[in-house]
Amino acid sequence: MAQQSLFLSTNIRPTFLVKGDDLWFGCFASKSKPTHLKLSAGCSIKATSAADFKATEVPHQWYNLIADLPIKPPPPLHPKTLEPVKPEDLSPLFPDELIKQEASSERFIDIPEEVLDVYKLWRPTPLIRARRLEKLLDTPAKIYYKYEGGSPAGSHKPNTAVPQVWYNAQQGIKNVVTETGAGQWGSALAFACSLFGLNCEVWQVRASYDQKPYRKLMMQTWGAKVHPSPSNITEAGRRILQIDPSSPGSLGIAISEAVEIAAAKADTMYCLGSVLNHVLLHQTVIGEECIKQMEAIGETPDVIIGCTGGGSNFAGLAFPFIREKLNGKINPLIRAVEPAACPSLTKGVYAYDYGDTAGLTPLMKMHTLGHDFIPDPIHAGKALLVEEAYCSCSFSILLTTCSNFTGGLRYHGMAPLISHVFELGFMEACAIPQIECFRGAIQFARSEGLIPAPEPAHAIAATIREALHCKETGESKVILMAMCGHGHFDLPAYEKYLQGGMVDLSFEDDKIQASLANIPQVGSS
Repeated sequence: MAQQSLFLSTNIRPTFLVKGDDLWFGCFASKSKPTHLKLSAGCSIKATSAADFKATEVPHQWYNLIADLPIKPPPPLHPKTLEPVKPEDLSPLFPDELIKQEASSERFIDIPEEVLDVYKLWRPTPLIRARRLEKLLDTPAKIYYKYEGGSPAGSHKPNTAVPQVWYNAQQGIKNVVTETGAGQWGSALAFACSLFGLNCEVWQVRASYDQKPYRKLMMQTWGAKVHPSPSNITEAGRRILQIDPSSPGSLGIAISEAVEIAAAKADTMYCLGSVLNHVLLHQTVIGEECIKQMEAIGETPDVIIGCTGGGSNFAGLAFPFIREKLNGKINPLIRAVEPAACPSLTKGVYAYDYGDTAGLTPLMKMHTLGHDFIPDPIHAGKALLVEEAYCSCSFSILLTTCSNFTGGLRYHGMAPLISHVFELGFMEACAIPQIECFRGAIQFARSEGLIPAPEPAHAIAATIREALHCKETGESKVILMAMCGHGHFDLPAYEKYLQGGMVDLSFEDDKIQASLANIPQVGSS
């Protein structure tokens, strides 16, 4: 029977599994005996107690890949002393437990019960076989996608927003601040704050604030205070408005405003949604679930594909599978997909570089195009630069000149831990132009029904490439794809594609070479 994605109006939390030709749901029900339901569509649903369906329960621990790496990643360095960053350097912005997680070498870290309770609002997330896409492509490959778009915020971001807010609450913090481009990260943080009683303040890039009102309304519905950036609230914002009263804003300006507020208030901390080790750690619930789900249906992935900007979505799915690969249990090809216009893994160099354009943040060993590389805008829905700025108030940082773009997957560097894994040869990378990505997203939407966010459209395009290659070779590979969120708030980008107004953006070699020339010289990097 053709696979269907169904949601029940019951108090039973479904876990989606593909079994044979049917889509089965393993449910955590309060009843002691299994209940069998029949839908009008003719799809069987199997409801069991949690005790009968342990294969796909919500993981109780996050996985730290650092513990299993043969070579440990280089530490971030203080920009003035070039010594490894110390915990006290980070304490003005992050709670103690997150700082510990950032530097931890423990293999597993327990997920607090309060965080697990919130996760269970949407976790486990579905592993779905894309049978209709397979049919459309006429491929012998099997395509599965792990779908994170069913969270309240519509993406994988609450996987880290919830624990970040909880740890802040445990330390007695009353307020958290952040910045956001199109609003995906800001809405995830606002959702988490609404559950734990923290005040959330978000600086949203003015252009996105005006053009994407529904993300702003999501944040406000969850109780967040949202400011268009630049604003008159901060010195950084006022300085920009004096220069250009009609400034559309930039992520660099929004970062400056959020950091300025966090640095000035003892009861306020700063949150971010990608690139750092503790953020990638929280996302591993995705891969841990997926391993159990694939085991339950007797499948082993041959290829694992995810989009990369800062790296949280990709790491969340891939890191637990890399552990299994290092242990010799499986040997999948693991592929990161990035935009052709901002190809840090495929065109950048592996070196210590600043996390911001101004050169004021800690130095991180990462694949980089150079900290002052400014890519052209892209039509993806969320800017990762705002979630990837890594800074400490003890460095007296005021970020005012970071890259002024609002598209997703557009950071000049890659998460240090992903960069290290790439350097060790445990994964590969490719870059795909945006027209091909949106073409793949349209194929996916018209066959599977879900409208992808522009970021996972990159993974979809790479998956289609792999599936068509299998069609040529006759290989029946199992392809596993990260589908990190829906695109309901990115429809203007789809409109531009459908009307033929989208163009492929690329980089200029001269531009990259000029940027790379400014990378700081640190040791042998």
